Amino acid sequence: MAFWDIRVNQKNNQGRVGPNAIIRVFEALETRHGRDEVESLFRYAGLSRYLGALPEAMVDEQEAIDLQRALREKLGIEEARAVSRDAGSRTGDYLLARRIPRPAQAILSILPAKLASRTLLKAIQGNAWTFVGTGVFEADPSFPPRLKITDSPLCRGAQADQPLCDFYAGTFERLYRRLVHPGTVVTEVACHANGAPNCVFEARW
Repeated sequence: MAFWDIRVNQKNNQGRVGPNAIIRVFEALETRHGRDEVESLFRYAGLSRYLGALPEAMVDEQEAIDLQRALREKLGIEEARAVSRDAGSRTGDYLLARRIPRPAQAILSILPAKLASRTLLKAIQGNAWTFVGTGVFEADPSFPPRLKITDSPLCRGAQADQPLCDFYAGTFERLYRRLVHPGTVVTEVACHANGAPNCVFEARW
């Protein structure tokens, strides 16, 4: 049984990420700000083609980069982070509903938290190519677990005084809360946008 059901050829993924980077931001933005703001921001990001039909396959990572930049420029960093975190949580919900088999979820839910965490990290690492694009993902299973992304598309080219990769933090937290421990909090403790060499996320419960 495959832990994570991905139906895309990894060899064809150079510089591409899953459509959740677009779809879930669209949903979160519409919920928080309405359709008019979605249309304005997607046009600003050069993604107006998705206003008629959202993507169903992998997209160029540059589209995710442009969308995150547009969020920060149009909404300000604080609200952009909130939208991205919401979008990440929605992505976690999608993975739980459509990509992570129910039997695997059931097994993780009865394992001790630290063992479940190790198993989940292996699954995330094995499928990281679907969300980091040309970035690099690494995981350290010791407590607290650390998830590290080098050259994260979400903050690529950005400079800020606070971390910017909330989409990832929201996704990881949603998965951890359902599959490892319901009290998990995932925090981005280092971000390339702040001058750190990598974007680092800690999961604590």
